[in-house]
Amino acid sequence: MTSAAPTLLELEDVGRDFDVSRPWLNRVIEGVPRQLLHAVDGVSFAVRKGETLALVGESGCGKSTVARLIVGLYAPSRGRIRFDGVEISDPSTSAATAGMRRRMQMIFQDPFASLNPRWRVRDIVAEPILVLDLLKDKVKINRRVAELLTQVGLTPEDGEKYPHEFSGGQRQRISIARALSGNPEFLVCDEPTSALDVSVQAQILNLMTELQARLGLTYLFISHNLAVVSHVADRIGVMYLGRLVEIADAAELFARPRHPYTRMLLDAVPDLEMSGRQRTPVAGEVPNPLSPPAGCTFHPRCPHANNRCRAEKPILVWRDATASACHAVDEGRI
Repeated sequence: MTSAAPTLLELEDVGRDFDVSRPWLNRVIEGVPRQLLHAVDGVSFAVRKGETLALVGESGCGKSTVARLIVGLYAPSRGRIRFDGVEISDPSTSAATAGMRRRMQMIFQDPFASLNPRWRVRDIVAEPILVLDLLKDKVKINRRVAELLTQVGLTPEDGEKYPHEFSGGQRQRISIARALSGNPEFLVCDEPTSALDVSVQAQILNLMTELQARLGLTYLFISHNLAVVSHVADRIGVMYLGRLVEIADAAELFARPRHPYTRMLLDAVPDLEMSGRQRTPVAGEVPNPLSPPAGCTFHPRCPHANNRCRAEKPILVWRDATASACHAVDEGRI
């Protein structure tokens, strides 16, 4: 994959709000207004064909909501999502864009919850084939299921078993086979290894890398762990409280992180090489998303914050192939 590859997915100022208000009668009696949670707040990025873009950040930063917006499980409150040049974010055109959505699939975080425990594996993997009407002949469907199971490191005989007969890593392989059965070009991977043991994580990551090279897939990889995405990502976007604060090529981000939050995440990665690199942990916790701080939402935890940071919300500024949303970076204070 090169930077000259065409854009496959593009998000433009996408936002998603959730109404978390108390019931109407309670609000009237107590005299309190409605409350909106801005889970995703003006996110813009593009994913090129054949690449892996990773979105990272702490729990609750909006990563998984972005994933669900892309595949259509949520409708955006504002902004546009385009896939291969066609807008797919307008609910009124869902019938017209159904063909576009068939070109993407999602791998969910928990392999224990995302597989129907009452179905045999062969039926789980075959479901997208039947729903999308890709094959009709039962013999061909069974042959395709056997091929998919073999492709992810299982055996055709495993199709006769039920999900509870497999380990967590094997279940995630079944989830990958199910996603691939729809012949997608684009996979949204929502923390596909976070529920697995560390030793199994490497196997799944290697499998996904091999499948990408063999099938020409494009990935959006969601994770809270920079150590994980360092093995698979071409580019990395860092999210904090619903907004993108930095996006860069993976090598550049690890070598020269710009945003203080990115530096905090990198400092949390175990130093297995014992390089002696100086670490400066950032204190504090993620603020309440229902009442985020004014200005830069990271300023209560940032050692470089000044009065401008407390009052003015930074915007994402591009410099070559790297972008960051930080007043301290803009002013050369870090």
